[in-house]
Formats: sequence, C-alpha cells, structure tokens
Amino acid sequence: MREQVAKQGEQATVVTPSPVSRWRRIDLAGILWRYGILFVWLLIAIVFAVLRPDTFFTFGNLQTIAGSQAVLVFVALALVPTLTAGEFDASVSSVTGIALILIGWLNVLHSWPIGWAIAVALGVGILVGAVNAFFVVVAQVQSIVVTLGMGTLLIGAAVGINSLSTGGISPGLVNAAHLNLLGLPLAFYYGLLLTAILWYVFSFTPLGRYLYFVGAGRNVARLSGIPVDGIRAGSFIAGSFLSALAGVLLAGWISASDPNVGPTYLLPAFAAAFLGSSVLEPGRFNPWGTFIAVYFLVTGVVGLELLGLAGWIEQVFYGASLVLAVAISRFATRRRLNV
Repeated sequence: MREQVAKQGEQATVVTPSPVSRWRRIDLAGILWRYGILFVWLLIAIVFAVLRPDTFFTFGNLQTIAGSQAVLVFVALALVPTLTAGEFDASVSSVTGIALILIGWLNVLHSWPIGWAIAVALGVGILVGAVNAFFVVVAQVQSIVVTLGMGTLLIGAAVGINSLSTGGISPGLVNAAHLNLLGLPLAFYYGLLLTAILWYVFSFTPLGRYLYFVGAGRNVARLSGIPVDGIRAGSFIAGSFLSALAGVLLAGWISASDPNVGPTYLLPAFAAAFLGSSVLEPGRFNPWGTFIAVYFLVTGVVGLELLGLAGWIEQVFYGASLVLAVAISRFATRRRLNV
C-alpha cells in the first residue's frame, strides 16, 4: 500500500508494510535458538511414546520422572550462582552427600529430632561454602582446584561418618517429599518453587544484576562500584546452601542415607546447568533454562532405558550431554556478545 505525502513541495512515497512483510521480519532463527530445545524435547517425547506407549506415555512414568529429578533440579540450580559469577563449584554434589549422611546419622542413629538434624546439615553446607569462598576469593586459589579438593574431602568424610546405608528417616520428612498435589509429588513443586525464586532474584533484583556483571568482567564491575569479592564469596555460600537443601530433599525422597548417592549428581547437574544456558536466555546461566534442561535430559535417559538399554546408558548419555552442552553454551555466549 502506497500513500503520497507532500513535504516542502516535494513528493515522498511512504510504504506501509503489509502484514506479510511484518511476519517476515520475525526473527525465526532467534526463536529457534531460544526455544529449540523445547521443540526437540517434544519430538523426543513423541518418539519414545510411539515406541513404548505402554510404559513411557503413562501418568505413572510422569510422576516418577517429576519427583525423582527434583533433587537434581536443586543440585543443578546450586551451580547457577557460581557459574554466573564466573566460578566453578565441583563440590555441590558432595555437599548434598554429606547433608544426606548427617541427617541419617543424627536422626536415625542418634535419635535427634529431624528439625535439628536438618539444621545441622544446612549449617555444614553454609560452612563448606564459606571455606570454599575463603580459599578462592581471599587465598586466590583456582575455584576448580579448591572445590574438587573439598568435594573429595566431603566424600571421605561421609564414608567416615557412616559407610553403610541407613534407613528409617523421620516419616515427617519422607511425607514432605512424597505426598501428592494434583497428582505429582511435593518434591517436584519444591524444585519449581526454588526455580521461580532464583529467577526472580536473577531477573528483578540488584543482586542478580551484580552476579551477571561480575561474571561478564570483574575489573569493569569493580570499577562500577560492585563489591566483586563479596558477590563471588556469596555465590559459593549460596551454592553450598542449596546443595545442602538438595541433601535434605534427597533424605526425604529415598527415606534413607547412603554415602554413595550424593556424588552421582555432579555430572548430570553440570550437564543441565550448561545446557540450560542455551535455553530462553542463550549465553546466560538461568534458572528456568536449567529446570527445563534437567527434565529434557532425564526424558532421554528414561526413554533409552525403556527401549531396553542397560543402566550404563545413563552415564554415557550424561557424559556426552555435558560435552555437547558446554560446546553449545560457549557458542551461545559468543553469539550473544556478537549480537
């Protein structure tokens, strides 16, 4: 559609875009980049539902997936603060493990009230985060070195406290994890709630913006008046606290404590955190992307296992996913900086 407009004696032609031309301007590549994993997730679910309709596409399977992965959601989200601040925390799963062991040891073997046992577990998580922060921020040791060492220390400590699986966790904690709401276990909603809280912090508070600024460039952030060292230290403490919360939830979910369970969450958590940085906000570690990535990955694992592949496929799948997720995350970061 063309309209003739007279301006200062000259004829100017104004072109009014048609609805079709407006539609063509939509950044289809950007949409696919931000939400592509959701389309792939849907495709994978359809494929497994067709191949195993009697086992995969059932409400019981949905309940199991939703509840059993809540702990992984917590551990993966525990990585987001440190990764956003430009650090690595390889001790998160070990903090989950030591929290689990402490709850079983205190509540079952020493008959402590479950509330006190949980308080001690969370306190130890905060202490571990503070120690990590001291060595990384004050002593200026590489975070990967500090947290790997701390993680190994905690694994040994967990075995030293109680090397055997201990059942009999307080029914109150077990019920808090397993009771259903709208057909899904409460554990799932805890993960959903934590994701929403972190999303709010990262998106709408100065603290969230400071974390992104520090991760993007410490020197620039420091010149801008941001307390860089305090933000870095706080990210370690927050991550360890969330990891300890994961241990509390894990104790309720499996109603037992086992020193071998917690450390198994490390690889899947990193895979989910890095893959999540390519979802919704490509190039940024973000809570909702991490939440989606957790359930995207477990959909693949469960589907492959239902097809008859042995339990080893889980480690193979998560290992390959971590490598691909890191590569995708790096590409997303470069793309974001170039936009």
